[in-house]
Amino acid sequence: MTTFHIQTETAPVIVSLPALPPMSRKEFLEFCQANELLRIERAATGEVEIMPPAFSDTGNRNFNIAVQLGIWTEQDGTELGFDSSAGFTLPNGAMRSPDASWIKRARWNQLSEDEKASFAPICPDFVVELWSKSDALAQLQAKMQDYIDNGASLAWLIDRQQRQVWQYRPQQRPQSLENPVQVSGDPELPGFQLTMASIW
Repeated sequence: MTTFHIQTETAPVIVSLPALPPMSRKEFLEFCQANELLRIERAATGEVEIMPPAFSDTGNRNFNIAVQLGIWTEQDGTELGFDSSAGFTLPNGAMRSPDASWIKRARWNQLSEDEKASFAPICPDFVVELWSKSDALAQLQAKMQDYIDNGASLAWLIDRQQRQVWQYRPQQRPQSLENPVQVSGDPELPGFQLTMASIW
């Protein structure tokens, strides 16, 4: 059975198509290509999650996160940064598109060119998700743990309304930072500091 979760402004809508089996990886890629204007992810269970475009102010904050991460990544030179349009296939089969992400170049270079040109089968080393009113918070929190369980060494969930940043690391409980001026990526991202003034 194929199940679709369609995220509305307040909650996801689930659409089930009992006659259809879960999509293969190739079929899912084709589905995304045929619906390129939609934000589409897939859970490890095979459920397809369709979300609306980000609200304009959220898009601006996502851009500001990507700019800061991109500048640091260019200076460091040993890793690659990705924006919110990049999709990755995690080891558990989920396909996720974090708002910003970062991968060590040595890991990226182990992928084939065909893998890089698809939803690459790799979990980013670092991910950022920005909570907005169109997102279900509990679903985002579960997604953050999913990143960690599948190989990310650091994940940040940013709650603009509460001015909180939740930090996730393997084998640790999530840590909440209250109204930080900057958030440090050390030791996983040596020297990276996310300045929050343009994010709140």
